[in-house]
Amino acid sequence: MKKIFLTFVGLVMSYSALATNFSDGNQYVTLDRPVTSEPQILELFSFNCPHCYKFEHIYFFSKNVQKLLPVNTKITRYHVESLGPLGQELTQAWAVAMALGIEERISILMFEAIQNIQSIKTNDDICSVFIKAGVSKEDYDAAWNSFVVKYLVFQQKKAVENIQLRGVPTILVNGKYIVKNDGLDSSSMDTYVKQFIDVVKFLSNKNRFK
Repeated sequence: MKKIFLTFVGLVMSYSALATNFSDGNQYVTLDRPVTSEPQILELFSFNCPHCYKFEHIYFFSKNVQKLLPVNTKITRYHVESLGPLGQELTQAWAVAMALGIEERISILMFEAIQNIQSIKTNDDICSVFIKAGVSKEDYDAAWNSFVVKYLVFQQKKAVENIQLRGVPTILVNGKYIVKNDGLDSSSMDTYVKQFIDVVKFLSNKNRFK
């Protein structure tokens, strides 16, 4: 029992030490109106955003954070359609990827096509990415026109409106905390990424210690 108690105390002390390093208005901001209907950890991004590409596929943000979160905690990603060409089509395509459960495959291929190859000019080009990922055109078209995809598009748009998004990538935690990019230590990219992950971990546990 004593050993368990000391372990618990150690965890609380570690959490407290971490908490003292982060404060509202500096490393994160609290929404005036919480959006409790959103997933616990929500990443808002755009395929047209080069920073989002680096965030996800150069620094592997989602994978690194996912390893450190409780098993049942999932990072959900929504596409923002207001940035760049084919924004609305890309949001719907991302909904198709979500409905088919192939987000990771599509994310890598779509970012590569848009940010590096620059081969996405039409909706048919978007479809070709799915075909490259192993999805038939028939299945793609069926998903594109499905009720599930239409609902997922609605969810993504609604989240952007509720959060009053100012830029991407944006991370919303517990429906009310947004990580403040410009409040993190950017002296080096490794330091920045590590602190970003620490802030997300801190915020994801914030309500548990109230």
